[in-house]
Amino acid sequence: MSDPAGTDAGDGADVNGTDDAAHVVTAFLRHRGAMLLLRRSDAVGTYRGQWGGVSGFAEGDPDEQVRFEIREETGLGPDAVSIVRSGRPVEFEDSDLGRTWVVHPYLFDSERREIELSEEHDAYEWVSPTAMVDPDADQETVPKLWTAYERVAPTVRSIAADDEHGAAFLSIRALEVLRDRAGLLVGERSEFGADPEGEWAELAELARRLLEARPSMAVLRNRVNRAMAEAGDDAESAGAPAVLDATLAGIDRALAADDDAAATAADRIEGSVATLSRSGTVLDALRNGAPSRVFVAESRPAGEGVDVAEALADDCPVTLHTDAAVAHVIDREEPDRVVVGADTILPDGSVVNKTGTRTLAIAADRAGIPVSVVAATDKVSTREEVNLESGDRQAVYDGPAAIDVLNPTFDVTPADCVTEFVTERGILDPGEIGTIAEELRELETWQSDGEATDANPSTR
Repeated sequence: MSDPAGTDAGDGADVNGTDDAAHVVTAFLRHRGAMLLLRRSDAVGTYRGQWGGVSGFAEGDPDEQVRFEIREETGLGPDAVSIVRSGRPVEFEDSDLGRTWVVHPYLFDSERREIELSEEHDAYEWVSPTAMVDPDADQETVPKLWTAYERVAPTVRSIAADDEHGAAFLSIRALEVLRDRAGLLVGERSEFGADPEGEWAELAELARRLLEARPSMAVLRNRVNRAMAEAGDDAESAGAPAVLDATLAGIDRALAADDDAAATAADRIEGSVATLSRSGTVLDALRNGAPSRVFVAESRPAGEGVDVAEALADDCPVTLHTDAAVAHVIDREEPDRVVVGADTILPDGSVVNKTGTRTLAIAADRAGIPVSVVAATDKVSTREEVNLESGDRQAVYDGPAAIDVLNPTFDVTPADCVTEFVTERGILDPGEIGTIAEELRELETWQSDGEATDANPSTR
């Protein structure tokens, strides 16, 4: 049963057998920063013509039901979507219907935008989530849709705690946090009036918290700084609309830069390749290149390399190996090129990336194998110093012995072990990185003190 507002369950239906509320699931599907909204057709019982997410009655386990609804209402199977998170249920009463709803929200990432509509919807659009609260938008939404979205939307806390995704991915999430808040402030103007100065102060504070969230990720800082800088000198008079426009443009620009860097790298990939960790940009480059074989280090303790190996298995021959075997693989298998991503590129051309990158690059340099670092230029840091994050000690050892544990998440690869940087601007050598760092420093001047912060990750 998919129609969460239809008549087939009856008013006050006890769908879970525990109360008189109707429990439903709502899935928000995200693709490259945009959200899927679907317009309810005349085939449903209520909220006809209004826009919502993928939804349906929670018959049994909501975690299972939501996947069924996605497949039924969009045609997207389990290989096309991946869950990001679920959120606390939203309970509200619709007095017109005389019904209490309990909405279980979910956020999924979708691999593609093409979907197959069921009869319950007659149109769909991929839009910024802020369209839900835009008083000028054409999409009238079902009740409490924005409230449900906020339960699963990215936050400063979720960005600080995310140890599964790379820097480029998290930089987009940071821009989404700013975008969503700016969009909400714009939407609230119709009720509370405009307060440009107050809006700017609130968004500037949020931006500073985002800058602090992941201190090792220069790309996050640069992209947040660019959005705030491009809000313009008149941002204090324009307020939230200026930041909303800048973040929407920033997301598009960031996605294009990552795509272009991957496309440039793909043109250079042929023969056998060695890599490690999980970089979305590198993965796209390998998928679109022509490698004869890819050697992938497992990238313990999180095992990101295993995910990369599985993702590439249908495209080309893949060999997965232990991290300790990196030098052995370089010596015995003699790959034609090492291709890695970067969390941060320091002004001198050295590279901060997943632990093990340094070992791989030094071994390749010694063997005369070129090392290509694939990254958008937004990953160049404006600072000489580096803040290296550490992972959970229990991921390495959780036994009873009194053992000190080191679990560094990142290491630093010397610039002289890097052959080239493959970027959206083309191929750069390490000596050109300093000039880019100077450009990016100009973006930091939006802050009142003219200097970006670098504190511990915020947990708010």
